[in-house]
Formats: sequence, structure tokens, C-alpha cells
Amino acid sequence: MLNLSSILGIFSKMVFLFVFLLYASAAYSSQDIDAPSAVAVDAQTGKILYGKNPHMKLPPASTTKLVTVMVALEKLDPEQKVTISKKAAQTPGVSPKLMRGEVYTVRDLVYLALMRSVNSAAVALAEATAGSEQNFVKLMNEKVKYIGAKDTKFINASGLPGKGQCTTVYDLTKIMSHALAYPLIKEAINTRVYLVKAQNGREHFIQNTNHLLWSEDNMIGGKTGYTRKARHCFVSAYKVKDRLVYTAILGDTNREKLWEDTQQLIARAEDVLAGKGEPVVKLSEEKPVMPVSYKSKQKLSKKVKVNKNKVKKTSKKRVKNAKNNKRTI
Repeated sequence: MLNLSSILGIFSKMVFLFVFLLYASAAYSSQDIDAPSAVAVDAQTGKILYGKNPHMKLPPASTTKLVTVMVALEKLDPEQKVTISKKAAQTPGVSPKLMRGEVYTVRDLVYLALMRSVNSAAVALAEATAGSEQNFVKLMNEKVKYIGAKDTKFINASGLPGKGQCTTVYDLTKIMSHALAYPLIKEAINTRVYLVKAQNGREHFIQNTNHLLWSEDNMIGGKTGYTRKARHCFVSAYKVKDRLVYTAILGDTNREKLWEDTQQLIARAEDVLAGKGEPVVKLSEEKPVMPVSYKSKQKLSKKVKVNKNKVKKTSKKRVKNAKNNKRTI
């Protein structure tokens, strides 16, 4: 039988463990998102659960390809065959390199564009859809305007750097919400590995650039992006119990931080949806974290308007000083 001293000893250890876990949980949830712009949005209500400069305009990198594939699938049959042009083949990007004259199905080009982020595949889809990448970009900009991504503009189908090409993390969540309505997109962004076969027999074994597919069971899928100017980007859809949450990050420092920040966004979203925290939006470094109140939308919109001007100035300065890069993943 335990004596009083033993019981007190066990009790003190339990209290210590409880306090330690409570502290660790608080420390984890209080960590800041490193990226300059990030957001977690409740798909059911469209409300921001956590945001850091959610309307800051930044380069989209290969998150662009979600719109590329959406527009292409509205015009092309997945089993249609597409011949790789000289322009598509010469578009710089990651491996596998598609060669001029090779023939692929639209389905395989979609997997190459969304899973491996192959720029040549994006250009090939654009040319097959509209005759030229330039004509295709017009359709892309019409598409984002239609879905309400008002701060997004494209100048190419791949996401390679270019003057005027931009998006916001909030717009990216809108783009993801519409992309999931396309079964082939939903399938591709949830696929870990895939074998692509050209009509001439050349094969490419590709792996999804979204590493969270291997560690997060509730990850529906996502699209990565990287250029030197854009840095590391990611937009995703995640299941939180019975709710769907979209997350988006632009401008993270490295790929590991991208995954950590995404997991932070998911954790914050889980807390808010469970009633353990309140939605917050951090609009700029000069301003403190601001609780989100959906009961007084008029006052909130005024604050956002004032701070967005500051954010735009910061964004323009960053874009001016950044160097272009010919690689996007």
C-alpha cells in the first residue's frame, strides 16, 4: 500500500508533467510564422483563421500551375495527345526535360506540371489549349478574375519570374478551392509517385514535391513553388476533423521552414476551430497581432485598408531589389 509520501511524490510528478505539457503546447502555438505572408482559411465559411499579411502581393512561382491546369482542362480531354514544341522544350526548369517532338497525353502533362512542377509541361498545355502561351495567359487572367482572386495577375503559364506577375496567399486559397472541383487536379496533387510515359517509349518516374503527403495523413494535397525572387511557396488543402482548411505561404526562406510553417498554420486552424483560440490577422511588422472580429466587419475593413498600403510599399521595394531566376518548382 502506498504511503502518504509516495502519493504526494506521484502527485507532484503528475503536476509537473501537466505544467510542462501546457508550457510546451503554449510555446508551440506562440511560435511565429517565418514567411512574410501566410494564411489559414476555413473552407466552410471563407473566414481567415490565421493571417500574416494575407493581401500582400508577391510572386506566385509554380503555384501558378494550378490555374494553368484548370484552364487547360476546361478545353482539353485528359486523353488528348500533345506534341512538345520547340518553345516548350526550351523553357527552363527542373527535370525531367521534355524533348521537342515528344508526345504526351494531357493527363501526363497535368501530373508533370502539378507533381513535379515541370515548366515545359505547363507551356505545352497552354499551347495545346490556346495556340500560344500568350493567348493562354489571357484565359488565365480571366479565370482568376471570375473566381474573385482580384490581386492575382499572370504573364506566363509556368510561374517563371516576370514583371507584373503576382498573387496573394488569400487569393491562393480561392484558387485552391476551385482547383479541387477538378477530379484530375485533386487526384494529381494527392499522388506521391507516378510513372509518365511518352509515346516514343521514354519514361519518367516522378515524385510529388509536396513532402507533407508522406507525414500528414489528413493532407488532401498542395502545390509548391520556388524561384529566387519568390522564394519558397506552398498552397494546400487539409482536413481538420470534419472541416476543410486551406493554407497558403509565400516567400519562405527554405523548404524545411515551408513545411514547418504550414504545420503551424494547421495547428492554429485546429485551435480556432476547436474553440481553443481566436482568429488573428497580423497585417504588418509595425502593428501588433490583431484579433479578428467578424461581428464588426466595417471597422475591420478600414484597418485592413490602411495597412494594405504599407504592405504594398514593402512588396514593391522587395520586388525591385530581388533578382530574377530561371527556375521554378
